[in-house]
Amino acid sequence: MKSVEEQLALIKRGAEEVLVESELVEKLKRGQPLRIKAGFDPTAPDLHLGHTVLINKLRQFQELGHQVIFLIGDFTGMIGDPSGKSATRPPLTREQVLANAETYKAQVFKILDPAKTEVAFNSTWMETLTPADFIKLASQYTVARMLERDDFNKRYTTNQPIAIHEFLYPLVQGYDSVALQADVELGGTDQKFNLLMGRELQRSYGQSSQCIVTMPLLEGLDGVKKMSKSLGNYIGIQEAPGTIYNKLVSMPDSLMWRYFELLSFRSMDEINQFKLDVENGANPRDIKIKLAEEIVARFHGEEAAANAHRSAGNRMKDGELPEDLPEVELAASEDMPIAALLNKAGLVKNAAVARDLLGSGGVRVDGQVVDRSFLFKLGATHVCQAGKKSFARISLKAE
Repeated sequence: MKSVEEQLALIKRGAEEVLVESELVEKLKRGQPLRIKAGFDPTAPDLHLGHTVLINKLRQFQELGHQVIFLIGDFTGMIGDPSGKSATRPPLTREQVLANAETYKAQVFKILDPAKTEVAFNSTWMETLTPADFIKLASQYTVARMLERDDFNKRYTTNQPIAIHEFLYPLVQGYDSVALQADVELGGTDQKFNLLMGRELQRSYGQSSQCIVTMPLLEGLDGVKKMSKSLGNYIGIQEAPGTIYNKLVSMPDSLMWRYFELLSFRSMDEINQFKLDVENGANPRDIKIKLAEEIVARFHGEEAAANAHRSAGNRMKDGELPEDLPEVELAASEDMPIAALLNKAGLVKNAAVARDLLGSGGVRVDGQVVDRSFLFKLGATHVCQAGKKSFARISLKAE
């Protein structure tokens, strides 16, 4: 096992906050594997690269010799995580949760070593609690403390409804740490309240408090908002190799180092050398290709990575995007039909030409052929191709 200093350096890589670092150092000094927990609610069947930031950190803990627990929140998924939500989220059915959970397991083992991963479902212990147990759990926290949480506070002060069951979510997530006797819990920065709940509940139940590692929310391809499928700024890990490759190679240069730090398994020494190469005149695009090939290999294999540039779909004749890819920013009040967007962006002479190209399969968005029904989402950024040689990275911003 690596030294405490070496372990701490890897644990802190890309992390937003470590609470409490001195406590984590003491846990590491024991020289025994720690129990590392991260929970995922299976609210959708597919994951994107933003989700993998936490999973990558779990992988690093595995490499350090610690016991990783991939917790599937099949019980909490039926409550619905209120973090960052301005309204009550409809709970999923048990059937939906279990179906999504199966796809999660298949996807995360592209990153984690299944032989070194404990997969747990929080329904295992939550469904055994009696009403009296739930009352005891609810008694550990006050309504006033719950309302200290930003999203609850905003909804309360603006007279937006908060359902009682939403208060149960952080309590259940905290109790998961009790049930699993976690030494460390990972979560996004938006989960800090829930993670701290775990520390408090562990103390209430006579356990040593877990340490917390919060990870940043990965910005999407627009470089502004967090990666989200609904915003269209995402890279899905099950997308075609060429699509993943294309999206990463065509992302803004300003994002590349953030993505390297949070998504790559290369050492920071190697990444810092890449930075130095760019400062000395290397083409940033060549460095982005290295990341794109690494990510494609992770989810589709080495052969797919080697051929991804050929299957990216919206390449010029020589197989590459133009180095001087135009950047176009458009303003709108709502999602825009692709024909109108191409016309407004200047990729076609008029909307009629756009419609003709769409009808013949001559329009691609991030490497995939689209038809006239495609809506360009407000807030999204995509590389668009109209015909053989008209390209642009287009961002659709709110007016």
